[in-house]
Amino acid sequence: MTSRTMLTAVALATTVGLGATSWIISLRQMGGMDMGIATQLGSFTSFLVLWVVMMAAMMLPGAAPAVFRLAHLGGRVHDLLLFVWAYLAVWAVFGVAVYALYRPHGSLVAGAIVIAAGVYEFTPVKQGFRRRCCENVRSGFNFGLCCVGSSIGLMLMLLALGVMSVMWMSVITTIIIVQKVFPTRIAIDVPLALTIVGLGVLIIIAPLSIPGLTPPM
Repeated sequence: MTSRTMLTAVALATTVGLGATSWIISLRQMGGMDMGIATQLGSFTSFLVLWVVMMAAMMLPGAAPAVFRLAHLGGRVHDLLLFVWAYLAVWAVFGVAVYALYRPHGSLVAGAIVIAAGVYEFTPVKQGFRRRCCENVRSGFNFGLCCVGSSIGLMLMLLALGVMSVMWMSVITTIIIVQKVFPTRIAIDVPLALTIVGLGVLIIIAPLSIPGLTPPM
Protein backbone atom coordinates (compact mmCIF):
# COMPACT_ATOMS: atom_id res chain seq x y z
CA MET A 1 0.00 0.00 0.00
CA THR A 2 1.43 3.34 -1.04
CA SER A 3 1.66 6.27 1.35
CA ARG A 4 -1.02 8.17 -0.58
CA THR A 5 -3.36 5.16 -0.50
CA MET A 6 -2.82 4.74 3.22
CA LEU A 7 -3.58 8.41 3.85
CA THR A 8 -6.76 8.16 1.79
CA ALA A 9 -7.84 5.06 3.75
CA VAL A 10 -7.21 6.82 7.07
CA ALA A 11 -9.10 9.90 5.87
CA LEU A 12 -12.06 7.72 4.84
CA ALA A 13 -12.06 5.78 8.12
CA THR A 14 -11.81 8.82 10.36
CA THR A 15 -14.52 10.83 8.64
CA VAL A 16 -17.07 8.59 6.95
CA GLY A 17 -16.40 5.50 9.11
CA LEU A 18 -16.28 7.26 12.46
CA GLY A 19 -19.19 9.47 11.43
CA ALA A 20 -21.35 6.46 10.52
CA THR A 21 -20.45 4.68 13.75
CA SER A 22 -21.32 7.80 15.72
CA TRP A 23 -24.72 7.92 14.02
CA ILE A 24 -25.45 4.38 15.17
CA ILE A 25 -24.42 5.18 18.74
CA SER A 26 -26.42 8.42 18.73
CA LEU A 27 -29.58 6.71 17.51
CA ARG A 28 -29.30 4.09 20.24
CA GLN A 29 -28.49 6.52 23.04
CA MET A 30 -31.02 9.22 22.12
CA GLY A 31 -34.02 6.91 22.01
CA GLY A 32 -36.72 8.28 24.32
CA MET A 33 -34.71 11.38 25.30
CA ASP A 34 -36.36 13.83 22.89
CA MET A 35 -38.90 16.05 24.63
CA GLY A 36 -38.67 18.90 22.13
CA ILE A 37 -38.40 22.30 23.77
CA ALA A 38 -38.73 20.67 27.20
CA THR A 39 -35.68 18.41 26.78
CA GLN A 40 -33.45 18.12 29.86
CA LEU A 41 -29.69 17.62 29.39
CA GLY A 42 -29.04 15.36 32.37
CA SER A 43 -25.63 15.17 34.04
CA PHE A 44 -22.69 17.07 32.59
CA THR A 45 -20.58 13.98 31.93
CA SER A 46 -23.30 12.00 30.18
CA PHE A 47 -24.33 14.99 28.09
CA LEU A 48 -20.78 15.87 27.02
CA VAL A 49 -20.03 12.30 25.96
CA LEU A 50 -23.23 12.10 23.93
CA TRP A 51 -22.64 15.60 22.53
CA VAL A 52 -19.19 14.67 21.19
CA VAL A 53 -20.66 11.54 19.61
CA MET A 54 -23.42 13.66 18.05
CA MET A 55 -20.87 16.13 16.69
CA ALA A 56 -18.83 13.31 15.20
CA ALA A 57 -21.99 12.03 13.52
CA MET A 58 -23.12 15.43 12.26
CA MET A 59 -19.85 17.15 11.43
CA LEU A 60 -17.33 14.54 10.27
CA PRO A 61 -19.09 13.69 6.97
CA GLY A 62 -19.02 17.39 6.07
CA ALA A 63 -15.38 17.64 7.16
CA ALA A 64 -14.36 14.81 4.83
CA PRO A 65 -13.36 17.13 1.93
CA ALA A 66 -11.03 19.08 4.25
CA VAL A 67 -9.44 15.87 5.56
CA PHE A 68 -8.97 14.54 2.04
CA ARG A 69 -7.41 17.83 0.98
CA LEU A 70 -4.95 17.53 3.85
CA ALA A 71 -4.13 13.96 2.78
CA HIS A 72 -3.44 15.08 -0.79
CA LEU A 73 -1.21 17.89 0.47
CA GLY A 74 1.10 15.26 1.88
CA GLY A 75 0.07 15.15 5.52
CA ARG A 76 1.08 12.15 7.61
CA VAL A 77 -1.33 9.74 9.31
CA HIS A 78 -0.55 11.46 12.59
CA ASP A 79 -1.47 14.81 11.04
CA LEU A 80 -4.83 13.51 9.83
CA LEU A 81 -5.77 12.02 13.19
CA LEU A 82 -4.65 15.14 15.03
CA PHE A 83 -6.73 17.26 12.61
CA VAL A 84 -9.87 15.23 13.34
CA TRP A 85 -9.41 15.16 17.11
CA ALA A 86 -8.65 18.89 17.26
CA TYR A 87 -11.75 19.51 15.16
CA LEU A 88 -13.92 17.48 17.54
CA ALA A 89 -12.28 19.17 20.54
CA VAL A 90 -13.55 22.53 19.30
CA TRP A 91 -17.08 21.14 19.16
CA ALA A 92 -16.61 19.62 22.63
CA VAL A 93 -15.81 23.08 24.01
CA PHE A 94 -18.92 24.37 22.26
CA GLY A 95 -20.82 21.59 24.04
CA VAL A 96 -19.55 22.82 27.43
CA ALA A 97 -20.98 26.25 26.60
CA VAL A 98 -24.25 24.65 25.52
CA TYR A 99 -24.55 22.81 28.83
CA ALA A 100 -23.85 25.99 30.79
CA LEU A 101 -26.36 28.14 28.89
CA TYR A 102 -29.12 25.77 27.76
CA ARG A 103 -32.46 25.72 29.56
CA PRO A 104 -35.77 24.11 28.62
CA HIS A 105 -37.80 26.86 27.00
CA GLY A 106 -41.11 27.81 25.43
CA SER A 107 -42.23 28.00 21.82
CA LEU A 108 -41.78 31.78 21.73
CA VAL A 109 -38.09 31.47 22.56
CA ALA A 110 -37.70 28.55 20.15
CA GLY A 111 -39.32 30.53 17.34
CA ALA A 112 -37.17 33.58 18.00
CA ILE A 113 -33.99 31.50 17.92
CA VAL A 114 -34.99 29.82 14.66
CA ILE A 115 -35.78 33.20 13.08
CA ALA A 116 -32.37 34.48 14.21
CA ALA A 117 -30.75 31.37 12.71
CA GLY A 118 -32.44 32.09 9.38
CA VAL A 119 -31.35 35.72 9.42
CA TYR A 120 -27.78 34.67 10.24
CA GLU A 121 -27.68 32.72 6.97
CA PHE A 122 -27.83 36.05 5.11
CA THR A 123 -24.97 37.72 6.96
CA PRO A 124 -21.43 38.28 5.59
CA VAL A 125 -20.09 36.69 8.78
CA LYS A 126 -21.81 33.41 7.95
CA GLN A 127 -20.66 33.55 4.32
CA GLY A 128 -17.09 34.34 5.35
CA PHE A 129 -16.86 31.39 7.71
CA ARG A 130 -18.51 29.11 5.15
CA ARG A 131 -15.99 30.15 2.50
CA ARG A 132 -13.09 29.39 4.83
CA CYS A 133 -14.49 25.90 5.42
CA CYS A 134 -13.93 25.19 1.71
CA GLU A 135 -10.30 26.36 1.73
CA ASN A 136 -7.16 24.36 2.46
CA VAL A 137 -6.73 24.37 6.24
CA ARG A 138 -4.03 22.30 7.94
CA SER A 139 -5.18 22.98 11.50
CA GLY A 140 -8.16 21.05 12.85
CA PHE A 141 -8.52 23.72 15.52
CA ASN A 142 -8.80 26.55 12.98
CA PHE A 143 -11.08 24.49 10.76
CA GLY A 144 -13.28 23.75 13.77
CA LEU A 145 -13.56 27.43 14.64
CA CYS A 146 -14.56 28.23 11.04
CA CYS A 147 -17.16 25.48 11.09
CA VAL A 148 -18.58 26.67 14.39
CA GLY A 149 -18.87 30.15 12.89
CA SER A 150 -20.51 28.77 9.77
CA SER A 151 -22.90 26.37 11.51
CA ILE A 152 -23.67 28.13 14.80
CA GLY A 153 -27.06 29.36 13.59
CA LEU A 154 -28.07 25.86 12.53
CA MET A 155 -26.77 24.36 15.79
CA LEU A 156 -28.73 26.88 17.85
CA MET A 157 -31.72 25.90 15.74
CA LEU A 158 -31.18 22.28 16.82
CA LEU A 159 -31.01 23.35 20.47
CA ALA A 160 -34.19 25.38 20.06
CA LEU A 161 -36.22 22.62 18.38
CA GLY A 162 -34.98 19.61 20.34
CA VAL A 163 -31.36 18.96 21.21
CA MET A 164 -32.03 15.20 21.33
CA SER A 165 -34.27 15.09 18.26
CA VAL A 166 -33.07 12.59 15.67
CA MET A 167 -35.34 14.18 13.05
CA TRP A 168 -33.92 17.70 13.45
CA MET A 169 -30.42 16.32 13.86
CA SER A 170 -30.79 14.61 10.46
CA VAL A 171 -32.23 17.70 8.75
CA ILE A 172 -29.52 20.01 10.07
CA THR A 173 -26.76 17.52 9.27
CA THR A 174 -27.94 17.41 5.65
CA ILE A 175 -27.87 21.21 5.41
CA ILE A 176 -24.40 21.40 6.96
CA ILE A 177 -22.97 18.76 4.60
CA VAL A 178 -24.42 20.51 1.55
CA GLN A 179 -22.99 23.85 2.68
CA LYS A 180 -19.57 22.31 3.34
CA VAL A 181 -19.37 20.52 0.00
CA PHE A 182 -20.97 23.03 -2.39
CA PRO A 183 -20.14 26.72 -2.89
CA THR A 184 -22.62 29.49 -2.13
CA ARG A 185 -25.54 29.59 -4.56
CA ILE A 186 -28.15 32.32 -4.19
CA ALA A 187 -30.82 30.18 -5.83
CA ILE A 188 -30.45 27.60 -3.04
CA ASP A 189 -29.20 29.58 -0.04
CA VAL A 190 -31.78 32.36 -0.08
CA PRO A 191 -34.85 30.05 -0.22
CA LEU A 192 -33.27 27.94 2.54
CA ALA A 193 -32.77 30.96 4.79
CA LEU A 194 -36.29 32.19 4.12
CA THR A 195 -37.65 28.73 4.90
CA ILE A 196 -35.86 28.75 8.26
CA VAL A 197 -37.27 32.21 9.06
CA GLY A 198 -40.74 31.01 8.04
CA LEU A 199 -40.37 27.97 10.30
CA GLY A 200 -39.55 30.27 13.20
CA VAL A 201 -42.64 32.38 12.54
CA LEU A 202 -44.78 29.24 12.34
CA ILE A 203 -43.40 28.02 15.67
CA ILE A 204 -44.46 31.27 17.31
CA ILE A 205 -47.98 31.44 15.85
CA ALA A 206 -48.81 27.71 15.66
CA PRO A 207 -46.38 25.63 17.76
CA LEU A 208 -48.66 22.59 17.80
CA SER A 209 -48.26 22.28 14.02
CA ILE A 210 -44.57 21.39 14.42
CA PRO A 211 -44.08 17.64 15.06
CA GLY A 212 -42.26 16.83 18.29
CA LEU A 213 -41.82 20.44 19.35
CA THR A 214 -43.81 20.10 22.54
CA PRO A 215 -44.00 16.96 24.70
CA PRO A 216 -47.31 15.07 24.71
CA MET A 217 -49.66 16.00 27.54
